[in-house]
Amino acid sequence: MEKHITLPLTEELARTLHAGDTVYLTGTIYTSRDAGHKRMCEALARGEKLPFDPTDATIYYVGPTPAKPGQVIGSAGPTTSGRMDAYAPTMMSVGARGMIGKGARLPEVIEAMKKYSGVYFGAIGGAGALLARCIKEAEIVDYEDLGAEALRRLYVEEMPLVVIIDSEGNNLYESGRAAYLAQHRE
Repeated sequence: MEKHITLPLTEELARTLHAGDTVYLTGTIYTSRDAGHKRMCEALARGEKLPFDPTDATIYYVGPTPAKPGQVIGSAGPTTSGRMDAYAPTMMSVGARGMIGKGARLPEVIEAMKKYSGVYFGAIGGAGALLARCIKEAEIVDYEDLGAEALRRLYVEEMPLVVIIDSEGNNLYESGRAAYLAQHRE
């Protein structure tokens, strides 16, 4: 099913999304990769607040290239999500609900998604220039020393994504493979 979604990704909204849905996302998202996630989780372990409110937030696993003159941001393709698997359950436990990336997730992340009504959106790897066109505003929030991995706030319009894993743990990577194999058995 095709859905046009305006963020934030509330628990109620997350529960309306199902593995396999095509989603066009509009609203504020944040960017972070493994170095930023590590820093945020260390801050939480020390009892410190994050540099943004994670409640109902969606985090895009991306390290964009620098913007050329006249551009908001450079190429912004997804990073392999497995690099954030050690941190994703902690981030969801403090309110982050959506994750955008590419690739499979560990069972611990899927269990956290079920517990906290999380949603994992897949972005097309190799389409960073196309995805960058959906980004209308970009600003560094913190961790500027991390360069491409700095924590950024982006405003996106109609960002094309697919729900890979929904809040019930349904996984398109598994169901899609099973459906394909069922069709092509002799």
